[in-house]
Amino acid sequence: MDAGELLELKAGPLELTLSPTAGGSIARFDWVAGGRRTAILRGCNGAAKNILEAASFPLVPFVNRIRDGRFTFRGREVRLQPNLAGDISPLHGQGWLSPWRVEFQQEAEAALTFRHDAGEWPWTYEARQLFTLDERGLDLRLSCRNLSDEPMPCGLGQHPYFPCTAGARLDTRVSHAWTIDEHVLPVEKVPADGRFDLADRQVCGQDLDHGFGGWGGTARITDPSLPFEIILSSPTARFFQLYSPGEGGLFVAEPVTHANAAMNAPEEEWAELGFAVLEPGEEMTLDARIDVRQVWAS
Repeated sequence: MDAGELLELKAGPLELTLSPTAGGSIARFDWVAGGRRTAILRGCNGAAKNILEAASFPLVPFVNRIRDGRFTFRGREVRLQPNLAGDISPLHGQGWLSPWRVEFQQEAEAALTFRHDAGEWPWTYEARQLFTLDERGLDLRLSCRNLSDEPMPCGLGQHPYFPCTAGARLDTRVSHAWTIDEHVLPVEKVPADGRFDLADRQVCGQDLDHGFGGWGGTARITDPSLPFEIILSSPTARFFQLYSPGEGGLFVAEPVTHANAAMNAPEEEWAELGFAVLEPGEEMTLDARIDVRQVWAS
């Protein structure tokens, strides 16, 4: 496959463009109706030259940051180098920065795979993404299988960017949040109230980059500039990450399986923080869906 080759999926008014070699990412996800193309996710034209320009990308085999790139697992200290300029802590694993292989493509479905051989991250694993598009939305299944002969820590997430105007609103339920330090690492667990209350609140330009726990599994996104509303849901993600820069224009709403920097906590706290341990040959899966519901005729 050429470096810039894209995969196109279509169903009803929905069009999905995948960029396998750019981190197995989504390049565009659009609503096309009445001669008008409207972005559901913030999109790029062609394959993203910088993965942070993509519409969405997978997080595997961990989510968000590892403090100082170090954690200890069953007597072994793991050290990872920073993988994003300007950030001292590595984040999001290896999948988002690596090319993925096309397993298959059909008109409205495609699967991508990525294999990581043990190295700096000292376990071998295979990740797989299944994209299934229908006339009402997109199903995303991200899985990771431990191919090592010893247990491997693991977590999964999706990182979709949503365009927004000042009128955009997010409505979801979370029980708690974590305050952050200057390196966007968690400091204190606090109730999700005040600026951390995500129930029917303005979401654009909120200067938030925080993790939330006790997520109810469904988030409704509305914007008066759009001919549709968006329902982001996951039956398997207990945690939620929200990035809403102060300058506005976009936000990120991430369904994730574990809290930011969970692997820096003692292993006995990992279950509470959502971080899993996969035995040899074991697989974990994150299912998510983006529903798109028309609210006025295009």
